[in-house]
Amino acid sequence: MTELAGDSATDRGRIAMLEARIAQLETINAALIDRVERASDVQGGAFSMFETAISLETLVRERTAALEDVLARLSQANAKLGVAHRDAEEARTRLRDAIESLDDGFALFDSQDRLIMCNAAYRRFWPEVAELPAEAPFSEVARVVAEGQRTIGALASPERWMAERVARHATADGVHVQALTDGRWLQINEIRTSEGGTVGIYTDITEVKAEDARERARELAERNLALQATLDTLSEGVCLYDQSHNLVVSNGGLERILCLPPGDRREIATQVGLLAHCQRLGLEDPEVLDWRQAPGVRRRARARLGNRVVEIRSTPILPAGMAYSFDDITDRLRYEAELREAAETLERRVAERTTELETEVAERRAVEVQLLAAKTAAEHANRSKTSFLAAASHDLLQPLNAARLFVAALSERRLALPTRALVRQTGVALDSVEELLEALFEISRLDAGAVQPDITVFELDRMIGALRIEFAAQAKQAGLALDIPDTGLWVRSDFRMLRRVLQNFLSNALRYTTAGRVSVTVTCEDDVVRIAVRDTGRGIDPENFEAIFEEFRRIAHHKGPAGKGLGLAVVRRACQMLDHRVEVASEPGRGSEFAVRVPLAEAGQIETAPSGARGRTTSEDAGGTVLIIDNEDAILHGMQALLGRWGYAVLTASSLASARALDLERRRPALIIADYHLDEGQRGDAAITALRGDLGDLPALVISADRSDEVKASLAAQGIPMLHKPIKPGQLRALMRTMLGRGWTAAKGESVAAE
Repeated sequence: MTELAGDSATDRGRIAMLEARIAQLETINAALIDRVERASDVQGGAFSMFETAISLETLVRERTAALEDVLARLSQANAKLGVAHRDAEEARTRLRDAIESLDDGFALFDSQDRLIMCNAAYRRFWPEVAELPAEAPFSEVARVVAEGQRTIGALASPERWMAERVARHATADGVHVQALTDGRWLQINEIRTSEGGTVGIYTDITEVKAEDARERARELAERNLALQATLDTLSEGVCLYDQSHNLVVSNGGLERILCLPPGDRREIATQVGLLAHCQRLGLEDPEVLDWRQAPGVRRRARARLGNRVVEIRSTPILPAGMAYSFDDITDRLRYEAELREAAETLERRVAERTTELETEVAERRAVEVQLLAAKTAAEHANRSKTSFLAAASHDLLQPLNAARLFVAALSERRLALPTRALVRQTGVALDSVEELLEALFEISRLDAGAVQPDITVFELDRMIGALRIEFAAQAKQAGLALDIPDTGLWVRSDFRMLRRVLQNFLSNALRYTTAGRVSVTVTCEDDVVRIAVRDTGRGIDPENFEAIFEEFRRIAHHKGPAGKGLGLAVVRRACQMLDHRVEVASEPGRGSEFAVRVPLAEAGQIETAPSGARGRTTSEDAGGTVLIIDNEDAILHGMQALLGRWGYAVLTASSLASARALDLERRRPALIIADYHLDEGQRGDAAITALRGDLGDLPALVISADRSDEVKASLAAQGIPMLHKPIKPGQLRALMRTMLGRGWTAAKGESVAAE
């Protein structure tokens, strides 16, 4: 219908335009005729008039043809307009018939909120609308409906209902419900049209409301039945009175407690009857059953009704009722009395037992005091042992270091073969003593807790690659194949302690294997890396697996070099501290396998050595003057003999003062080697710092038998390299070549102690 109306409007506009065009042409034609006539009067020439007449005739003919064309098109437009009018009228008729056929009321308002169309159902809901003029505004419709008092809201307050209805119509936000005064319910659904108008659908939902009410009544009845059944299951007696003081509901528990006949509640049908019945049963204080207006305070009282003790509660409820509950607590009171008697008996027994326990506690405290004293003595003994071992190791390392220096100096000389063999055997013996002392010292530090794990994430190949290089020569000399693979794995552990564990595994495997191979295998199991060292040696009887981890326990001897029996003791202590599990598998005659399980870690940034740590050393010693500061004369003589054989000029001093007395300005040293602990509390690093203040920035290193982390950290912070006593001549010579060959500037940052 909207499209038909639009087409009609277009045709009317087109006709109006054509009519205006025809009027314009007629005006032009009249003007031309008038001009010709006036021109002939002025000139009077016949020929001119003839030419003018010819021109006018041609012009009139053209204008006439154009006018006829316009009239033909106008006729066609009028025909189309007639067809459109007929179609629009037919569409309106069909729409009107469809709207009138609806059972629901229908109303259409335009953008000015005027009533354009409505059906008979709408007028049946609001008969007053039929009396309104055509296109009446909605506000007028709402006014007459309010005055007709067709709705409950209009009946109560017409002005307020009209205002609310106009406001709701203006928003047209969906569905709302109106209750009519004739008992019907009307659902109104209003929505906006595309042109800004409003369409309203009015539906009678009285039957739906009635069915909903019936459903609610059924639900309420079911709830009442459920409530009654629930109340009947309670052991307490419950009753409820309405605002007229009449009984509304009660349960079977009330009949039992109040001794009422089954199903007969006439005596308590009112609140007054309840009060009188309870007084007949022996209620002495009726105040608990008094009627009170809600909201009120809940009351509770204990009373004897007949031969039972009952707890009575009363509570006012809205809007103006009272609820009472009766709880039979006779059995509970009896149980409480029995419990009190039992508690008193228990208290007596507890008191007796407490006395016995106090005596027992006193005896245990005496035992604890003795145990504490024993523990203190054991800890003191352990500390004393550790201190003794540390002191003994330090004191033994001093002469051992001097002996190694002398042996190294002798090995540099040309000696007869028997003498050279003795020197070599002496070196081997010193190596054994050094290994024994190092193991003892390490065990003492682990027992004393002086070593704390430094857990980091590192690449496993960096460790086992170094072990491959370290043990390759020993394996080759023993005629054994050594297999250590690359893994590409990262682990989480203490680098130094784990390296010590694997060193002991490999050292034992190479020592106790006479033929075949020693191999390292690395496997991943979930989040754990299993590092195993397997050999083809004699094997170990499974009954000795626990004993091999004890100090100085060697299960069997063989023709090769014997161990000290301390390596696996160190392994057990280190792995316990790291929380790494150690596994042993062996079969006599077929070899052994020692393994440690280490947590797997994600790959991280590879830690590289300082740039100067791997510099190329010179093939020959650089020569020059070396200042040795040590408080042991034997070490001074040994260092002087060894370094002299290497081509160095050696200056020796026992303290900073004696070093300054050597006229170092004239005999400037190229390198300073100082012991860490000097006499009278002096330290080698302090002496180096003082001499650098006198002579400038000289290369220097420290040697010490003190392997504590504090010393290492202090020297590392100062950038001073460190070697441990007893000194290995090869390590010392390599470090001196590096420092003197590359110059102090390149080697200045090296602060890692040589192992």
